[in-house]
Amino acid sequence: MIFIAINWSPEPEIINIFGFSLRYYGILFAGGLILCIYLLGWIFKKESIPPQNLDKLSIYGMIGIIAGARLGHCLFYEPSYYLSHPLEMILPITFPSEGGIAFIGYQGLASHGGALGLLIVLYLYSRKTGQSMIKTIDLIAVVAALCCGFIRIGNFMNSEIIGIPTARSWGVIFKRVDDVARHPAQLYEAAAYLTIFIVMMILYTKMRHRFQDGFFFGLVLVLCFTARFVIEFVKENQVGFEDQMTFNMGQLLSLPYILIGIGCILYSLSGNKAEATIEL
Repeated sequence: MIFIAINWSPEPEIINIFGFSLRYYGILFAGGLILCIYLLGWIFKKESIPPQNLDKLSIYGMIGIIAGARLGHCLFYEPSYYLSHPLEMILPITFPSEGGIAFIGYQGLASHGGALGLLIVLYLYSRKTGQSMIKTIDLIAVVAALCCGFIRIGNFMNSEIIGIPTARSWGVIFKRVDDVARHPAQLYEAAAYLTIFIVMMILYTKMRHRFQDGFFFGLVLVLCFTARFVIEFVKENQVGFEDQMTFNMGQLLSLPYILIGIGCILYSLSGNKAEATIEL
C-alpha cells in the first residue's frame, strides 16, 4: 500500500491592510458565533423569551467567551510569559525584541477559559434580566458545539493545534510546521463538535418537554469535553511542560467540566423523577 499524505500550507491571512490582518480563523470564529446567535433567536422565540434579552445575551456572551478564552490560554498555558507581559493578555499586540509594536491578533485562545468566561457573564446576565441562569445555559448548550466546530476549522486553516505523526492515509503534512504527516486533530474535533450539535438540536426539537433545566447543559459538557479528552491523545502538546505529564493540560482541564456535566444530568433527571412522583 502506497502512503500519500495530504500537503496543507494555506496562508492564514486573507488580506493585510496597514498591519491589520483579516484571517480565516477570525472569520470562522465570528461566523460561528453569529450563526449560534441566529439559532438562539429561533429557540428564544419557541421559549417565548423577549427578543431584547437575546441582544443582551449576545453582547454578554461574546465578551465572556473571548475574554475568558484569551485569559485562559495566557494563565493556563503560558503564565510566566504573560504575567510579565500583562498588556499582551488583553491587547492584540506584541513588543518585538528589536523594538516597536507588532499587531498579531489574539493568537492563543483556550476553550476551557471561554467556557468559564461564559458562565461568569451568564450570572451577570441573569441578574440583569431576571431570567433563570440554568435555563439560559441550557438553551445556549443546544447550539454551543456548533461554534466550537467552526473554531477548530479555523485552527486547521492556521496549521495549529496539530496532531502527532501518523502513517494513516488521511495524514496531513502541515508544511508551515514541518514535513511530517500528522493526524488532522483539528478536523477530528470539528467533526465531533458538529456531530454533537446535530444530536443536541434533535434532542431539543423532539424531546425538550421530557427534560428539566440543566440536562442539555450537562450533556453538552460531557460530550464535548469527553471528545476533547480523547482527541488530546493524538495531539502534540501545546507547551513544553506538558511533555512531563501523563495527561496534558487540555485533558486535566476537561475533567472538571465532565464531572460538572454528569452532576447536571443527574440533577435534571432527579427533577424529572420527582415531577413524575408528584403526578402519580
